[in-house]
Amino acid sequence: MTAATTTTYIGARVPRKEDPRLITGDGLFTDDVTLPGMVYVSLVRSPHAHARIRRIDTTAATEEPGVVAVLTGKELEATGALPVFITVPSMNGSKHMPITTDKARYAGDAVAAVVAESRDAAKRAADAVTVDYEPLPVVVDATKALEPGAPIVHEEMKSNLVFTYPVKGGDVDKAFRDADVKVKLRLVNQRLIPNAMEPRAAVAKFEAGELTLWSTTQIPHFVQLIVALNLGLSQNKVRVIAPEVGGGFGSKLQVYAEELIVGHLAKTLGRPVKWTEERREGYLATIHGRDHVSDVELAAKRDGTILGLRVRTVANMGAYLQAFAPGIPTILHVFVVPGAYRIPAFDYEMRGAYTNTTPVDAYRGAGRPESAYVIERAIDRLADEIGMDPAEVRRRNFIPADAFPFNTISGLTYDSGDYAPALERALAMADYKGFEKRRAEAKARGNYRGIGISSYVEICGLAPSKANSALGVGWGGYESARIRVHPTGAVQVFTGTSPHGQSHETSWAQIAADALGITPNDIEVRHGDTFESPGMGVGTFGSRSLAVGGIEVHKAAEKVREKVIQIGAHLLEASPDDMVVEGGKVFVKGVPDKAKNFGDISMAAYLANNLPEGMEPGLEATVYYDPPNFTFPFGTHIAEVEIDGETGAVELVNYSACDDCGRQINPMIVEGQLHGGITQGIGQALYEAAIYDDNGQLLSGSMMEYHVPTAENVPAFKLDHTMTLTTTNPLGVKGIGEAGTIGSTPAVANAVIDALSPLGIKHLDMPFTPEKVWRAIETAGGEGRR
Repeated sequence: MTAATTTTYIGARVPRKEDPRLITGDGLFTDDVTLPGMVYVSLVRSPHAHARIRRIDTTAATEEPGVVAVLTGKELEATGALPVFITVPSMNGSKHMPITTDKARYAGDAVAAVVAESRDAAKRAADAVTVDYEPLPVVVDATKALEPGAPIVHEEMKSNLVFTYPVKGGDVDKAFRDADVKVKLRLVNQRLIPNAMEPRAAVAKFEAGELTLWSTTQIPHFVQLIVALNLGLSQNKVRVIAPEVGGGFGSKLQVYAEELIVGHLAKTLGRPVKWTEERREGYLATIHGRDHVSDVELAAKRDGTILGLRVRTVANMGAYLQAFAPGIPTILHVFVVPGAYRIPAFDYEMRGAYTNTTPVDAYRGAGRPESAYVIERAIDRLADEIGMDPAEVRRRNFIPADAFPFNTISGLTYDSGDYAPALERALAMADYKGFEKRRAEAKARGNYRGIGISSYVEICGLAPSKANSALGVGWGGYESARIRVHPTGAVQVFTGTSPHGQSHETSWAQIAADALGITPNDIEVRHGDTFESPGMGVGTFGSRSLAVGGIEVHKAAEKVREKVIQIGAHLLEASPDDMVVEGGKVFVKGVPDKAKNFGDISMAAYLANNLPEGMEPGLEATVYYDPPNFTFPFGTHIAEVEIDGETGAVELVNYSACDDCGRQINPMIVEGQLHGGITQGIGQALYEAAIYDDNGQLLSGSMMEYHVPTAENVPAFKLDHTMTLTTTNPLGVKGIGEAGTIGSTPAVANAVIDALSPLGIKHLDMPFTPEKVWRAIETAGGEGRR
């Protein structure tokens, strides 16, 4: 059955429906939840990175005014360990209890919990808990953790090796034998600390045998499942609500100890319980990201043609494995390292290591920024080695547009792509041809100017359930949606995805509005509540929301639309094939005056006294969608920097990007995602680093020591796009939430090294702080600076 429609809202710059309540302060965040009789939790955290717990004395704490209870790990053993959802071959999994019982394995490991009538009382009592520690040797460097004689984080494992993950294709040894040019470099992709605007929080209430948990989570359904299992409750007796969530970037893509702790306490105390993280506490106890050390070798011909790539990487996993941690340096990193290029031979070995540091898991981009950094730095080193323009090296090695679908050497199938136009548009926006003039002008000022390119491909969608299972992911990758039209014509969309800044309420309404012929303002999008959702939702991460969650909304809306057409045709005594759905009406093609309003159709569906023969009453549809493949957005980012020759300070003076995320539902939202993502990637390149001393103490434990970039640190971005539709879903959409972070870091890094290349500097490790750059200039002699 077909009927005419007009695409009105998909592709339109519709203002965000979420903004009015957020801007005016009317949004409800987890810490805003206040319930009668509520008590508060403060956690006692180990100051030692590695120490055996000899004894915990809670006597003084229990005598503090307002204290309700003090718990150690022994009282919580029955709740079980925190989940790990991904298993890779030969993995040595860790047992991560909500509160440790035997020893602390990183500074910040929880050793006790104090419950009191107020936050202040809980904090005072937590300070009164006395723990007798036996300090143990510490290892914070992942490469050292794998050396013989290193301190063992989990003694029962006899080793700090978490896994060895090899991926090979082609004949790498032959590639290196045949190569005219071989380049080598060691890359440190430093550890980062997520900084969502809203710290983590959890509130639990147990009443009449049912547990309600409010949480700052990206995955409410997974939290519901694990809380039910670990606390011995039926899943239908656990309700998880993710209200407004003020950013996540992967840091809230977990089932955290605190969610289980407040759930257990609410159940046992019979009172509502709240825990809210403080920023310094979050730096210690919320997951970190990145932290790879890679030895990279690239084999090529003198004309720039790549023959082979060999990489050996050690990934720092921290003290415990978190929910998705095993998949970040493996599935989401290794397979996409070849990027946009035809690489005939590939040999990658990834090893994970336990250390006495905060656990590492997904952080915006999650494995893919690390991939882009490996290949894009290697490409620039090759260009430097053979004296060829870096843009030309990329052109010569791009997968051609007529080669898709393309089977990569690492085992992925890219369904679509056209990389050259994105590169050329970015080069034009950046005035690449005029750069050498700007370099000369900077030199005359005693400064160093550089330009850097990054052409990336990312793997998004993270959804095919069969592929997930084959790769060791312990859950399907589908999403669910329900669209309900009420008798009056009011429309509600219930989605299994749960946004934390992605604008689902706007984009999902645009998708449904086009199918139903109404406006986004006629549609309410509901999310984040497991009791309202259509079924099991997987969550919002990995740039999967639109490519999976948006498609299930589209498919549900199409189902409702078909019923609207049938009812309209029946009421108008016309053929369904002749119907037009637009402007809030259903009418016969060419006869717009002969119409039924959308509200007329919905009321007829519920009155049910004049429906087509055999049609059920009501007007709603529920859809589960499991796509056939991942999606593969791509693009080119170009950064231009100027380095002060006297101080080493790096100024990012120009930034251009051309991205391809397929069809854009709302270009304004796409641009917003890129602005944030690019800024975060710039932060890694120039400012951010989690620094531990040899004793495992976090030296960058607050924003005083950890520089998060602000608008002052970035230029106005020049953005453009190409549109190559994916073939894996009916809207041709891919994903954009992480693209900026993936493309930006290598672009800035390549620009800095390009600026310093006249001094003979081939590589520096990020972040490119003024001191680091100044020292490099001084060591190189600083010719031409003055």
